[in-house]
Amino acid sequence: MKSKLLSSKKLFLFDLDGVFYKGKENRDLIGGVAALSHLRSLGKSVRLLTNNSTDTVETIHSRLNAFGIDFKLNEVLSSAYLTAQFVRDKFGEVTYYLVGEEGLDEEMRRFGHHPWGAGRSPDMVVVGLDRGLTYSKLDQGARFLRAGSKLVATHNSRLYMAKDGPAVATGPIVKALEFASGKKAVVVGKPSPHMFRMALKTASCAKKDAVMIGDQLDTDILGAENSGIDAVLVKSGVDRSARGHRVAATIETVDDLVRLV
Repeated sequence: MKSKLLSSKKLFLFDLDGVFYKGKENRDLIGGVAALSHLRSLGKSVRLLTNNSTDTVETIHSRLNAFGIDFKLNEVLSSAYLTAQFVRDKFGEVTYYLVGEEGLDEEMRRFGHHPWGAGRSPDMVVVGLDRGLTYSKLDQGARFLRAGSKLVATHNSRLYMAKDGPAVATGPIVKALEFASGKKAVVVGKPSPHMFRMALKTASCAKKDAVMIGDQLDTDILGAENSGIDAVLVKSGVDRSARGHRVAATIETVDDLVRLV
């Protein structure tokens, strides 16, 4: 049965992990080929809104295309890319200490920022998922924050959908640095409204004409709610019930959109 609400939407925003595939090192495809083909045949606009902070947008785009998932490069918005852009737009080019991985470092450099080398404290401590996190790295970040550096986080979600189930994401790292320094992070990715505003801007779309499709209540669904955007929960990832959140629909996999739109 088609949903009148979803059929009227012009822009479809998609999460990545737990929606299209699961896993970071070895990924399993969940779906998406049929959904995107159907939406494009109807003339709908699409954007990928991912809290992925470990890869560049080019890497994400290439990986999706290898699975046959038809996103264009300018339709891919990641927390790493948007964090680097946000910092440049708000603070100019800065020096930064990275608690994160190579993809985030590349995005920061793309926007003209400079990694901390030595000497005075960096302007910012920038945080993403860091699967090589050490006590020393965490402690150094906290020392810089106490000395005056700002704290900027790609996102603060608790979990992401790994191949064998939900795994620890960036949020716990951010919380540790906040607790150790007494500072509050500026958060760019979901559920922050910043990522949603950027997506709407790139598509020249009003929030009433957009819908978010995601698998996590505390990032995708809450972020959409905070931004005045309708949402659809996909049960293929972290959360399987809306649990009090208002959603337009709950579906098993992303390709179930074909029957709703």
